[in-house]
Amino acid sequence: MLKKLKELNDFPVYSCDDKEFKKYGKIIEGYNFKELEEYVEKHTLIPEVGNIYVASHEEMEKHSIYNEIKSNLYGGMNIEFGYCNGNNSLLNGLEYHKGSELNVAVTDLLLLLAHVNDIEEGKIDSSKVKGFYIPKGKVIEIYQTTMHFSPCKLSKEGFKCIVILPRDTNTDIDLLNKKIIFEEDKYLFKKNKWLLVHKDKQDFISKGAYEGIVGKNLKVNY
Repeated sequence: MLKKLKELNDFPVYSCDDKEFKKYGKIIEGYNFKELEEYVEKHTLIPEVGNIYVASHEEMEKHSIYNEIKSNLYGGMNIEFGYCNGNNSLLNGLEYHKGSELNVAVTDLLLLLAHVNDIEEGKIDSSKVKGFYIPKGKVIEIYQTTMHFSPCKLSKEGFKCIVILPRDTNTDIDLLNKKIIFEEDKYLFKKNKWLLVHKDKQDFISKGAYEGIVGKNLKVNY
């Protein structure tokens, strides 16, 4: 799969097992996510068009792994278990959070990643983005300095991904009364979600998202 992805795409593609990933995150081992993965496989759907994102899923948070992750990997902080399923193949945007994100690949998927240091004068060029292949069953931590967005599918059936974040991340905030004091305040789109989007993502721009990605809107071919 990795060899094929490298051949079909015009941007750098690596595996999350490669040393290049260390700048963006790390692989998490030792925790048993099997029961949670099986739940997502059986009880969540991939929409026919687009993506579906659920920030906090009550049934998922009842699994015993929730308390282990909360106590250990997040040091007792309140967290949320959710999922993102869909058909995305485009970059479209790059976001970051104040706090790490865990992704559990329920299917094979590819993540398009950049670093917050790649933002210059309120813009980031898509040429800074790298692709990382995340095979089914892999659990990764994405650092808070890593810019990311929706996973990209690697099959016509779409993708499924478990998403774990600090509690209330990606929930709504009042953008109309947002006060701009510091440059990155322009990027704030939802709670604990700083987002830069490509001009192609007009549906987000119309809702207040900051147009900050220049260059090609990368598409993942598989």
